[in-house]
Amino acid sequence: MSDLSTLPPLLLPSPRQLTLTGGTVRSGEPVDIGAQVIALTGDEAYHLAITSDGIRWAWRSAAGRRHAAATLAQLRVQYGDTLPCLVIDDAPVFAKRGVMLDISRDRVPTMAHLYELVDTLASWKMNHLQLYTEHTFAYVGHDDVWRDASPMTADEVRALNVYCRERGIELAANQNCFGHLASWFKHSRYAPLAEIAPTGTWDFNGLVTRTGGFSLCPSDPRSLALVDDLLGQLLPNFSSPLVNIGCDETFDLGQGRSRYEVSRRGRAAVYLEFVAKVCALAKKHGKRPQFWADIALEHPEALSQLPDNLIGLAWGYEADAPFAKWCDQLRTAGREVWVCPGTSCWRSITGRTTERRGNMLAAARDGASNGAAGYLVTAWGDLGHRQQWPITLHALAEGAHRAWSGELPYDPRTSSLHAFADHLLHVGTWLDRIGDLDLNLRKIGGRPDSDNRSQPLRNASALFTDSTKGLGETWLPDLAEWNRAKPTSEAPPTVSSSIITAEFRHLADTVEALWLRGFLRRQKTDQQKKLRLLADMNFKPLLAEYRRLWLARSRPGGLDASCAHYQRLIDELEAV
Repeated sequence: MSDLSTLPPLLLPSPRQLTLTGGTVRSGEPVDIGAQVIALTGDEAYHLAITSDGIRWAWRSAAGRRHAAATLAQLRVQYGDTLPCLVIDDAPVFAKRGVMLDISRDRVPTMAHLYELVDTLASWKMNHLQLYTEHTFAYVGHDDVWRDASPMTADEVRALNVYCRERGIELAANQNCFGHLASWFKHSRYAPLAEIAPTGTWDFNGLVTRTGGFSLCPSDPRSLALVDDLLGQLLPNFSSPLVNIGCDETFDLGQGRSRYEVSRRGRAAVYLEFVAKVCALAKKHGKRPQFWADIALEHPEALSQLPDNLIGLAWGYEADAPFAKWCDQLRTAGREVWVCPGTSCWRSITGRTTERRGNMLAAARDGASNGAAGYLVTAWGDLGHRQQWPITLHALAEGAHRAWSGELPYDPRTSSLHAFADHLLHVGTWLDRIGDLDLNLRKIGGRPDSDNRSQPLRNASALFTDSTKGLGETWLPDLAEWNRAKPTSEAPPTVSSSIITAEFRHLADTVEALWLRGFLRRQKTDQQKKLRLLADMNFKPLLAEYRRLWLARSRPGGLDASCAHYQRLIDELEAV
């Protein structure tokens, strides 16, 4: 075990000002010296001094006291009863420091897991939480939409709301009210409300052709009536004044029923008009709306037409996301803005360490210097929500650091200690390494440019992307490049939590199996026997363990849909 007492304080998030003054002292109960004695900036600021005379602290609010207590608790985790003498003067970079957890892409967490998450976020000084919802709330009268999804109920939301408030976290409502509603439109009673007919095709931002409904048709009055019903049922369960109404990626707008209106008035006018109507509904129900600002930012000349109290959520998930530009555009239009980086864990098994680190730093740097009021870390679950929880948790730890500490250097050992109770300090660096296992492939795995030059793969890892390709499909065919991403023989870490240890093992085994599948499908020689063995020896046991681990943290709804991605691989291998 590492001698943590010989190391400088490993705190998550890092204090803005920390001075070691020399010596140690036996831990005792802190004494409040009063905020009037210390110059504190901001309601969440706190002062903590550990001297030979004992522990002294000060704060201006209940939030400041919680933060001081969280820091002291982390010091005791590292040093036990003998604490280093030091002085900390600390306050957050961002007033709102939040997490948005996707509960609509197959995984709906159990209440126990949600409570555990809230406790963890509170210990990291986060103060805001959203659960991204498309169809996973038990709306009365809409049972056919959520019946098989194991949704959150009104009673559960109210209980979680109380639990959050008691720990200084604001639980805000979240319901996408425009796009991303395919889970509704696959049911015949809702399909007529969609922009696109069930068999209609449309272009998703030049990336892929999709079929069927995705966004509400803004010119259909029944669309707004549905939104009113949903918000009327959802919002009373939250004490927060905020609601995230979504409205992102409505690329199908103008490709279906609203084609004439868009051609006549322009896409921006049609989009913004519907957003304004949804905002009016939120206001009617006593809430201030937020929205994903991507579509509006494509029309900066029209931003001034947004409702006055609408908060713009500027999201981007790569290191080159232009947060500074987005903040400037929204603030010039007189709108409050939050920056929204991502965990880089979705569409992956391993996460994407380099992209996550650059993305979160850019959001903190550019958001703080351009007046962003909040920092919201998004954790999505596209294509089956197949990343194991430690991948997400490790990324959230880094996000918590950036939300509080801004550009201060981040030490992944703090994740080891305060996310995984790993006193050997191995977990954080192991997760960082495995998250860059296929970095060489990600650098060249994107769509070639107009000159056929390789471009980076965005918003996905290479191992994950390769698993979506058929055995005979050509993608990154260079075997030498593939071999550079070969997993090492390093054993995954073992920690006190048996579930987390099992998740690490499953992560490592899945990476090995996906790499081997990719290796065999790039071989020039006949590999039929080895491919069939891969199904029996690797993927079938992985799928069984995947089911077990899923149910340790998540509800059964969505499990079969997520497992279908692995079953497809098994069926394909057995058919060789």
